[in-house]
Amino acid sequence: MKRRTFLAGGLAAASTLAMPALADTLDTIRSRKKLLVALDLGSPPFGMTDAAMQPTGSDVETARLLAADWELPLEVVQVTSPNRVPFLLTGKADMVIASFSVNEERQKVIDFSDPYGVIQAVIAGPKDREVKDYAAIVGKRLGTTRGSTNDKEATTRAQGAQMVRYDDDATLITAMVSGQVDMVATSPQVMNTANARKPPAPFETKIVMRTFPYAIGIRKGEGKLQTALNEWVHKNLRNGKLNTIYKTYHGSDLPPEMLA
Repeated sequence: MKRRTFLAGGLAAASTLAMPALADTLDTIRSRKKLLVALDLGSPPFGMTDAAMQPTGSDVETARLLAADWELPLEVVQVTSPNRVPFLLTGKADMVIASFSVNEERQKVIDFSDPYGVIQAVIAGPKDREVKDYAAIVGKRLGTTRGSTNDKEATTRAQGAQMVRYDDDATLITAMVSGQVDMVATSPQVMNTANARKPPAPFETKIVMRTFPYAIGIRKGEGKLQTALNEWVHKNLRNGKLNTIYKTYHGSDLPPEMLA
């Protein structure tokens, strides 16, 4: 199978896992009196564990804010980048809050709330390496997180690179710090986390492949849940709470147009 088709094919296969007759999720959440949120704790600063091995990160705090506003206890359903969609479709979680960028392939299989953040897909490499275009990546070991948007974009754009795929961002960061890859297709947030751990040469953004909004992933046909989440997202963008979470973990404000 050609590499460029792996994500679409994986999502199509995942769609066959969907439970055929799930009850309305918003009603299920209310009757259960608990919110099940899929979170990737291997994707700093979106999701990670602190020194006490407790979940933390911008997505974790977003999920906690949602649960608090809905006056429900939060149950974390831990996922990795490749299994976010299967866990959602098989009903293991009510929704996914895990740096879930909105793209056409995913929208064929699942729905999203309105965006609550943005993320760039970038090619990053050591500061002393000159990279003017994708031709400079041919033959280089290009690390990425398997099944991520970064993986898809790099597979399409950086043809000729030696793709090295890791199961989560935490493992990718370890590869960056230990010098196992020449460059990476990732987000600036993951790059900054690796730089904080002092790799042999600090990484910097070489090419911005694409900028994506990210949102809360839900199953298709969940109109009531989607409406409730959209209302919640816009309320907490307007009151600044989501911006505060983003700035705390990402070091910058959300784009002004999101806060209007």
